[in-house]
Amino acid sequence: MNLKNNTVFDCSIIDVSKVHTISGNITVIENSINIPFDVKRVYYLYDIPGGEARGGHAHYELEQYLVAASGSFDVILDDGKNRKLVSLNRPNLALHILPGLWRELDNFSSGSICLVLASHLYDEKDYIKNYKEYLEYK
Repeated sequence: MNLKNNTVFDCSIIDVSKVHTISGNITVIENSINIPFDVKRVYYLYDIPGGEARGGHAHYELEQYLVAASGSFDVILDDGKNRKLVSLNRPNLALHILPGLWRELDNFSSGSICLVLASHLYDEKDYIKNYKEYLEYK
């Protein structure tokens, strides 16, 4: 597998819209409409103990949208040369993470929920879990 040559600057915050009514808000994410890939897997991280981090890996092929469905957290993106910190704290904003980038999630607020929309089903072979190995590939 070849790592994509994406950089942290290729990742962006996407406003996936919010429809506000007197009875509350709704945000809709639809394949090929406001997300540039077909979602094959959805999962969420929650009940993260204070001071704990998640992520700490890169993907060869997988793309993701990360959403702070509740609360807030930080995402550190790393392309082997540059690092970028993105804070997520609004449920209508998604961070689009491209393949080939190292990511770490930390600074989770109490009660936060990180919703992840993924372009591929889970595949252990798509992960690089060792940062030194990641840098060798880059």
